[in-house]
Amino acid sequence: MRVVKNLPTLAAAAAGAVLASSALPIDAARAQQTQQQTYVMKISTPTIRDIPNKWMEDFAAGLERDSGGRIKAQLYPASQLGSIPRTIEGTQFGSIQMVVVPPEFMVGLDPRFEVMTAPGLVDSQAHGQRVAADSEVLKLMLSLGADRGLRGVGLFMAEQSVLVSRIPLRRLADFKGKKIRIFASQFQSEAFERLGITPVAMTLGDVLPAIHQGTIDGAVTGIGPVANFNMVDAAKFATQTGQPAIFLIADVNKKWFEALPQDLQQMVEKNAATASLAINSYAAEKVRESQASFTSKGGELITLPPAEHAQMLKTIVSVGPDVSSRNPALAAAYNIVAAAAARTRSASQ
Repeated sequence: MRVVKNLPTLAAAAAGAVLASSALPIDAARAQQTQQQTYVMKISTPTIRDIPNKWMEDFAAGLERDSGGRIKAQLYPASQLGSIPRTIEGTQFGSIQMVVVPPEFMVGLDPRFEVMTAPGLVDSQAHGQRVAADSEVLKLMLSLGADRGLRGVGLFMAEQSVLVSRIPLRRLADFKGKKIRIFASQFQSEAFERLGITPVAMTLGDVLPAIHQGTIDGAVTGIGPVANFNMVDAAKFATQTGQPAIFLIADVNKKWFEALPQDLQQMVEKNAATASLAINSYAAEKVRESQASFTSKGGELITLPPAEHAQMLKTIVSVGPDVSSRNPALAAAYNIVAAAAARTRSASQ
């Protein structure tokens, strides 16, 4: 049995500590407690071993480093926490702290979320990266969803899309009558309808089973998911349409963010902005790597003949102004992004 010595001295010391603590102003005591609190941050992406996941990993590592571990990030790739719509809802209501998804999947919250997918805005991956970094575009996109429980903190360009399919689509005539998965976007649905395609809105997790079952003939997606989800087993052809561009937005739960101490709020925003620029060189390399992986497993990358690619763009380029003209708020958002696309079209501008 251990005997405690100097009881009077220990008691006096304890009483002094209590008195010292109680002498602190209430606000100071609360601030001290807040500074010592740790916060869990669940982050969800629909992909795996791909560009959004690298963004998530870099963001989480920087945030944990800068916060000294006060924010603990938990990463959930490949829709482990649910489908894209479910993880968006989870972020709205706080069971998830951050979701990283194409913004057009949030169109049910605000139609302006789909503006980045308007066809013809982006000419290349590098061009899209400049658009995503434009201050006016960031001001617009990161403000969306504020009245629906969300706060935008990051926006970046992943890649240009491909049309992965069960049979080769080598010419525009091959597109006609095909059922193709699209993102949840009126811009996309109208663009592909003009090309004779029947568009089917679907989340990424449902694409491969639907192709296997013959429910759809193919899907609009990035070459990254095509390679990383081994879609080549069901769809061996990828037509490089380049349209639409695939952007990702990082949104956090607004209440969770606002409950953070101010210094942690600043760290979240700083690291999201840093990761959104740092991802650019990785994204370019990852596209090349994914293309090589797809073809090494028997997949074929298809390029439309130049005249047909030009005809495709001519057919769909007016979708942006046509669709947005039906909604004043969407029209204003489209004009902002279109203006940014115009002024960033050349790297020298």
